[in-house]
Amino acid sequence: MEILVAVIALAGALLAAVATGALIRRLRDEPEGWLIAWTVAAGALCLSLAVVGIGHVLGFGPVTFRIYQVTGSLLAPLWLAVGLIQLLADKAPPRFLAWLFGIALTVVSVAILTFDPLRSTDLGKTLPSGSALWGLIPDYLLIGVHAIDVLVLLACVVVAALKWRGGDEYDTDNLHAVLVIAPSSVALVGAMRFAVPPLFTTALLAVGAAAIWYTVLRPLAPYEDDDEDELEAPHEDHERRPGRRVAPEPVPAAEPPPVAPPRRSPGLGDLVAEYRASDQQVDYAARMGAAPEAGPGTGYIMNGSPPPRMDTSPRMDAQPQRPDYAMPGTGVVYPGAELFSPAQPQQGGGRPAPSIFGLLTVFTIMDGAGDAFDRLAEATVEAVRRGEPDTLVYACHAVKSAPLQRIVYELYRDEVAYRDHQRQPHVERFLSERQAMVLATNVIELNVNAAKVVPLPTVMF
Repeated sequence: MEILVAVIALAGALLAAVATGALIRRLRDEPEGWLIAWTVAAGALCLSLAVVGIGHVLGFGPVTFRIYQVTGSLLAPLWLAVGLIQLLADKAPPRFLAWLFGIALTVVSVAILTFDPLRSTDLGKTLPSGSALWGLIPDYLLIGVHAIDVLVLLACVVVAALKWRGGDEYDTDNLHAVLVIAPSSVALVGAMRFAVPPLFTTALLAVGAAAIWYTVLRPLAPYEDDDEDELEAPHEDHERRPGRRVAPEPVPAAEPPPVAPPRRSPGLGDLVAEYRASDQQVDYAARMGAAPEAGPGTGYIMNGSPPPRMDTSPRMDAQPQRPDYAMPGTGVVYPGAELFSPAQPQQGGGRPAPSIFGLLTVFTIMDGAGDAFDRLAEATVEAVRRGEPDTLVYACHAVKSAPLQRIVYELYRDEVAYRDHQRQPHVERFLSERQAMVLATNVIELNVNAAKVVPLPTVMF
């Protein structure tokens, strides 16, 4: 049995050494707090397993017993818990307190476990029990450390689950990591705290090292953005907090915020990465500037350039005014005579009022949620058309070359009209219900320099 335990321990030590090396290489490019903490834990597990293997071959002594207890019973569970706090905390104070507590507890505990005398020094080739050899102070110290570890690990599971319920793909990855690290850490604490067979304790030490390696390789692995210069990831325009599925839409910035490079390869985030990899570049500016013969008379929005030639044939001029129509299942809305309010008709040759407030919002929706999003958008546009006279344009577009994208174009008489729009019940319903369908949102604030808008053709049944 001693030989079997030694083989498992030495194999686990090799696995933990490889995991430690992988974490150290990752730290060079990404000095994250959770990586530092788990590097300490992986190194401690490597040393503990190596000592267990050597002890079952050559026999244990006071030095090897202390190393085994300090690394496996103290450092590994403690720094796994500190790493989870670093991973889940959104603000600096919790992370700083976790560092302070972890370092202080490590220094004090290592000093006590190193110099406190053992009850007996007569050890053999069987893995010794800590509670049978430690004095009163080291034994109670380890009990306190283990209790704190278990409480922190359970709290991290709860926090990760709450974040996941109202979060994004990063929160999904964090929950995945917590559900791997927390159970293995709790099991390790139990094996070191209670009298269990040496084979089982050694196996749990190796499982702890494997859990760290798996977590860093899978749910917390970095993105591989080979086409980073060609494709832009959509910006997620919401705060990182629980319950953001019902949070109000944030006020857009004056300029689109820069997209930070992604941190890691997520579980749900793989869908976004695959979608970005298959997306095609589309010259939207060329489409907006196309000649009127290429499509319906949707009007032109330009930035200082002269308007293109307009088709003034009797086909459009003689067409009677008809009610608005929303094309089912396409997300495209064709407004009628109420595109501009009667108080401010479109004047030929004039410039748009400088108070006009515009937004362009690009949604990346989940696969399979397109029809539901389009139905929600149609209902919202109909409510806007009937009850918001100061909303000049509110149109939802589908993108032919990108089936998972929708573009909402909005023009308001001024920012007061925009704020009134945000307070409407149908807009609050749109903001709330769309969260379950949308992966990412990019909001662009617009100034209208020049415009030509006419009522769009409608369809009657």
